[in-house]
Amino acid sequence: MEGANAQIPINDKIDTDTDDDSGVETSAYGLPASPLPLVALSRIFSNHNSSSSESDTTSLSSSIYKYRFENGRRYHAYRDGEYWGPNDEKAADLNDISHHLYTLILGDKLFLAPIGDSPQRVLDVGTGTGIWAIDFADQFPSAEVIGTDLSPIQPPYVPINLRFEIDDCCSEWAYGKGSFDFIHVRGLYGSIANWPKFYAEVMEHLRPGGYYEQFEISVVPRSDDGTVEEGSTLDRWGKNAIEAGKMFGKTLEIVDLQKQYLIDAKFGDVVEHRFKVPIGPWSSDSRLRKIGLWNQLMWNEGRETWALALYTRVLGVGAPGPLYYCWQLPIRVESAWLIQTTSMQWSYTEVQAYLGQVKDALFDRNIHSYMEL
Repeated sequence: MEGANAQIPINDKIDTDTDDDSGVETSAYGLPASPLPLVALSRIFSNHNSSSSESDTTSLSSSIYKYRFENGRRYHAYRDGEYWGPNDEKAADLNDISHHLYTLILGDKLFLAPIGDSPQRVLDVGTGTGIWAIDFADQFPSAEVIGTDLSPIQPPYVPINLRFEIDDCCSEWAYGKGSFDFIHVRGLYGSIANWPKFYAEVMEHLRPGGYYEQFEISVVPRSDDGTVEEGSTLDRWGKNAIEAGKMFGKTLEIVDLQKQYLIDAKFGDVVEHRFKVPIGPWSSDSRLRKIGLWNQLMWNEGRETWALALYTRVLGVGAPGPLYYCWQLPIRVESAWLIQTTSMQWSYTEVQAYLGQVKDALFDRNIHSYMEL
């Protein structure tokens, strides 16, 4: 639902064992049902294949593929440690699930910027699996599309007008000034240490009259009816994420900061669209219920991907502020809820135990949580 102040209608008569009327077949557990494994979802969502119109654009040094393995997950080797997210198959599946969700939120659109019918040169920063860039290149075959990322996880066969490059967007950009009609960013929260510098690069590389669009999500689950309670599992999730971003030096709150940053960077006609997106099928609105199912799937599949490195590498290691651990109990002191703190580092086992609590909260039909974007 668009609008930061609008409330999402609640369906108080949800039958957890039957399908709803949102057009999505669901399992009894609330997840979108599919006879195919998640690894196949990217092929379903993007409807692209290895036809003769596509070309292998991959040309990378073998050193790029020397990945880092940690706690059963695979991480990028290029600029090791600059980004906290894994780049393995689970992460790729999550990227493609997110792409489908975000497309639904935007009304089956890839973007909202009024770029016209014939963009010439387009840059997708932090392209991930490249699914957005692939769909964009298919939609605009006359455009030259470039997707950049730290990880070489993009498919080898892509539209002929698209190429992928391994690059760090925090470094000096190698393109000429005014190179692009449209620069697109999605999900770079926790990836950039110096956002003003990044926006200066964007401004420098847009042609006059070009457009920049950024799509970010909040990492803090909220509710309008108080069902995400202070000190609850989902409340702690948001506070942990914000604290981790501060300790890591790369904010996870860019969704709330980007508009002012863009204004400060002298972008013209800055337009911000804010949405409330339910986590789970608890809304009485059929469209929001469908979106809520996919958002619930994204959060469920994303729990470990989002948390594991930040919790085991960052949280608890010389932390200057309060950390919200899953096994701690709140103490009532003069009408304020305080959380006991510790400087212990999270273990893999402790993270998994906490993630189990997060899953339970995500599927609790009495919790009407949503995320903002």
